[in-house]
Amino acid sequence: MKHLPKEKRDRLILVAVGTLAVIAGLYWGVVRVQRQTLVALAAKHGDEEIRVGNAQRLANSTAELQANLVVVNEKLKVVESTMPSRDLYSWIIQTINTFKENGGYKVEIPQFSREVAGEVGIMAKFPYRAAIFHVRGTAYYHDFGRFVADFENTFPYMRIQNIDLEPSGGTSASKEGGSGSSDDAEKLAFKFEIVTLINPNAP
Repeated sequence: MKHLPKEKRDRLILVAVGTLAVIAGLYWGVVRVQRQTLVALAAKHGDEEIRVGNAQRLANSTAELQANLVVVNEKLKVVESTMPSRDLYSWIIQTINTFKENGGYKVEIPQFSREVAGEVGIMAKFPYRAAIFHVRGTAYYHDFGRFVADFENTFPYMRIQNIDLEPSGGTSASKEGGSGSSDDAEKLAFKFEIVTLINPNAP
């Protein structure tokens, strides 16, 4: 190239520079764009494969889901069969007394109020209404604690709330020569509310 005339040498340099410029332009204008398009298509294809895989797993598990739904509905029917539906006042008294007798709880509950019915308000379109009963009685502290814990574990659709405890007043009776005893002095007077769901599907 040293033996070429200056004019030809300059022309070859210009051709080489022009060729490099065209190649660079093609890369940035065509190849790079195509490469980015291929990367985007590969990512989209991967997302579609994940969606298809999830859909196939869901389709394959449909039978299992339906079987689980049948089991859950049967369990719900069993629970609903023990829920109150009509004479709520008689039902709560009978339920509490039966629970006390079967569990051997030393808890005296002589007072039950009539029910106050209302909406539960947990979520929209909740299928159950609720009833609240005010209850009063006496018990020793540990007996009362065991009764409350076992009661809510036995009846998942009922809860005890707004518990109020105070001495039952046996000490003052014994000091005044009444019928109270030292054992009665350790008793607590309690009052609380029982909230229960009402069976909406009762015949």
